[in-house]
Amino acid sequence: MVRILSSKNAGRLLKRRAARLDEAERVVRPILDEVRRRGDAAVLEYARRFDGFEGRSVRVPRQTLEAAARGLSRDFRRALRASEKNVAAFARMQLPQAKKITPAPGLRLSQMVRPLEAAAAYIPSGRYPLPSTVVMTVVPARVAGVETILVCTPKPAPEILGAAHLLGATHVFQMGGAHAIAAFAYGTKTVPRADRIVGPGNIYVAAAKKLLAGEVGIDFIAGPSEILLIAEDGDPRAIAADMLAQAEHDDDASAILLTTSRGLAEAVAQQVGQQLATLPTAATARTALKRNSAILVVSSVDEALELSNRFAPEHLSIPDASLLKRVRHAGSVFVGPWSPEAAGDYASGPNHVLPTSGAARLRGGLSAADFVKVISVQELSAGALRALAPAITTLARAEGLEAHARSVEARFAKKGGARC
Repeated sequence: MVRILSSKNAGRLLKRRAARLDEAERVVRPILDEVRRRGDAAVLEYARRFDGFEGRSVRVPRQTLEAAARGLSRDFRRALRASEKNVAAFARMQLPQAKKITPAPGLRLSQMVRPLEAAAAYIPSGRYPLPSTVVMTVVPARVAGVETILVCTPKPAPEILGAAHLLGATHVFQMGGAHAIAAFAYGTKTVPRADRIVGPGNIYVAAAKKLLAGEVGIDFIAGPSEILLIAEDGDPRAIAADMLAQAEHDDDASAILLTTSRGLAEAVAQQVGQQLATLPTAATARTALKRNSAILVVSSVDEALELSNRFAPEHLSIPDASLLKRVRHAGSVFVGPWSPEAAGDYASGPNHVLPTSGAARLRGGLSAADFVKVISVQELSAGALRALAPAITTLARAEGLEAHARSVEARFAKKGGARC
């Protein structure tokens, strides 16, 4: 079912299909303009057209959220709290800290950390509802101290509504697609304006976030989900299961195994076929495996790491921690045979909202740090400014900014006298 290729085919395989954002942007742009111009009326119109919404307001009433939370099973609540605990602990570790230094006498420098006032989380609920994404977006925002936490989802699955309520979302909206992104970016009478919008979505959500970046903060523009695994040996059943766990996401998902062992490659391919036979999501997984996935037989682990760094995968699985020092680009790394990607998707703690399509070259996954601002503070004494004056005035005049230089010199000029 899954192809086995030699490493000479790596270039073609690792070259992702370009997301057709241009086409999506043409569809999305008029929607954004209408929401900006007509606010709630446009949001309701698009919610009815695209989301099947039938109500009078996209805001989900508190009593509905409370009822959804009460209806959650005991096992689901227990799982949610276990996930929340680890995600919150990791988020607290990620937060930048207020710090102070005095690099020279009289020169006091510090940084303040302040939360965003409002953050919005987009929670997909197309083929599957994703309450785990509620955890990954709401909990870091809450840990960061964001006061207004907004959640939207196009289909109000009870698990999403109940999780949002239990985890501390302040507002929940039944809306999706580009009109939801526009509502958060511009604000309407019903939907508060957000400082940052986070969370995965389809190509129209990605296009809307791209067009509105600058108008509102975003996390990143996400593409199809992907995993790259490196293995010299190991349990073929577990490796095949990891590939299928990625492939079942959607038709465009990608699962790639790099191995030095032809025997392991064949055993994993056989296991993929066997496990597909009983997998409820086999239709989607088969398409993803056929279109975008393969097993590559490489000459060495060094070659595998070089290919991995070229690909900059969203998820990277490696056999042991000794390889970490050579990993330059990855969204999240899973080390060893007992660290499946599913652990990170749900409960281990690091965020599952991760950069795709090579964006791991630029940044890591969603973080509590995405929900705060670091504000620099500087306080100079007269002596400290006098010591820095030659550097300041020389650089200012080199740039042709005479008033900058004079703003320093004026502080030391004698009253009624010339600059000194």
